[in-house]
Amino acid sequence: MKLITILLLLISMNTFAQSYADQIAKHREAYKEDFIKDNRSPLKKSDLQNLHFYEADSAYKVSAEVELLKNEKVFKMPTFNGSSSDYYRYAHINFSLNGKAIQMTLYRSVSLSTNPIYKDHLFLPFTDETNNKETYGGGRYIDLDAKEINNKHIEIDFNKAYNPYCAYSDGYRCPVPPEENDLQLAIKAGEKLYTGEKKHQK
Repeated sequence: MKLITILLLLISMNTFAQSYADQIAKHREAYKEDFIKDNRSPLKKSDLQNLHFYEADSAYKVSAEVELLKNEKVFKMPTFNGSSSDYYRYAHINFSLNGKAIQMTLYRSVSLSTNPIYKDHLFLPFTDETNNKETYGGGRYIDLDAKEINNKHIEIDFNKAYNPYCAYSDGYRCPVPPEENDLQLAIKAGEKLYTGEKKHQK
């Protein structure tokens, strides 16, 4: 009986791993298609072959405890082109990853919050120890939705971490991840370094 139980457990775990990998594969296909649809995109269809990703790993999908912040003042988050964008700190999130207790900050864009379509959009920019080695040196981003917060928790999936447009081309106002979201570990999930030639806008 024990052997049968172990076999069934292994089968169910394998099925979960496959279905999760399929979910991430679909997410990445949609991500690539968005480059082609977006008129402001720095990439064309021929450039997509230079996008690379870590293999899907559900260990990098975590449930984070959310602590909403109150009376936060608007601050200017610097961008890579020397300008800045207005944000405010929305919440602290706490979770454990690779045996480490981690706290990060979620941000809300002032300009996007006035747009009905993006009013619930939350921004999670971060840097980690893969930067300048396996991933873009300027860090990566994750998009979240305030409506996804349930019982003071939100799911953070680093497999969906993506590069800012500045990884592919100059001429974009990409926010620089604040120091408080600099992770002292390697996040081997999500998008890797772009291997195409960086573009220069005239």
